[in-house]
Amino acid sequence: MADSKEDITKNDGGASDHTHPYSIHASDYPRQLHVNGVLTEGNYNDWSKEILNFLFAKNKVGFIDGSIKKPEPIANTYMAWLRCDVMIKGWLKTTMEKEIRTSVRYAKTAHDIWAYLKERFGKESAPLAYELIQTLITTKQEGTSVSAYFTKI
Repeated sequence: MADSKEDITKNDGGASDHTHPYSIHASDYPRQLHVNGVLTEGNYNDWSKEILNFLFAKNKVGFIDGSIKKPEPIANTYMAWLRCDVMIKGWLKTTMEKEIRTSVRYAKTAHDIWAYLKERFGKESAPLAYELIQTLITTKQEGTSVSAYFTKI
């Protein structure tokens, strides 16, 4: 007698069901770069939208927004959850500037990384605005090409 869908997913936490959030495709790996640019000090809003779109397509947004809770280590879904979380942490870290990546090195979960980045970059800040204005005022071409200078601005 063929196993039902419930019987198949019972032992692997749902990872064999390709629509389940714990499912990881064979072509997925942690060092994949899935956004157009890396996270820097000034592009959090654009970067986070791209990451959310990518994770939505992979059915993994719940790992970063906290709606998919970490199971207890004794639960049969624990290892499947852990594999997905590690994969998502890899995806997030791959899309960050080195200095930012270093600041999240010891985060335990993808949700922890997301919450930290949102706290750090996700809100307007008067001191940050002042710093950006000062940087803009003092930026000079200093022998660089027009294109490089424009990019810097």
